[in-house]
Amino acid sequence: IIGETGAGKSTILNVLSGIIEATSGKVLIGHRDIKDIDINSLKARIGVVVQCPYIFEGTVRENLFYKTKIPEWKLEYYLRRVKLLNNDESNLKDFLDREATKLSGGQKQRICLVRELIGKPDILLLDEPFSALDYQTRLEVSDDIYKILKEQNKTAILVTHDISEAIAMGDKVIILSARPGRINKIIDITFDNLTDGRTPFKARSSPGFSDYFNTIWKELVQ
Repeated sequence: IIGETGAGKSTILNVLSGIIEATSGKVLIGHRDIKDIDINSLKARIGVVVQCPYIFEGTVRENLFYKTKIPEWKLEYYLRRVKLLNNDESNLKDFLDREATKLSGGQKQRICLVRELIGKPDILLLDEPFSALDYQTRLEVSDDIYKILKEQNKTAILVTHDISEAIAMGDKVIILSARPGRINKIIDITFDNLTDGRTPFKARSSPGFSDYFNTIWKELVQ
């Protein structure tokens, strides 16, 4: 979902997650109205990763086990998958006992992602999760998240104001009007030339990328 600041992008995610009740229309997960789903079940089914990573005082272990307990061998898989552990770094315990608030911005955002993934949500809501990161880290983390979502076949909704990010990450881009936000257009994003596997980084250099960019830009500025 892309749109100007104030168009209501984050509000949409709050409605989808049950934080705000919709004033009209319905939110369905599968075929069930969100109002008919118990709040604890809803929290278990929906993971949320926001712009400023929510890391509380304590160790990496305490932050990661905030939602659920999983075996450390399985946790190590997740940490390696999002590149929080190097392949030659075998001492998982030392990493888990680090003070989480002292890690880099990219590491904190990855921890937030792992924390949501180990809860095995059906849906992941991403509210501008990369905007606080430097450009290089932003590209690396977005590639990591994209690959994991595809591998685990997760439904994800990403809110962003960055056109390039929307194209690189999305299977569909929903373009909102200025406030009050309305859907202006929905664009299917495909890159047929990426036969060896699409990633956000590869998509950015694809021949069709600039055409998508120009189409979305025109919709946003009209």
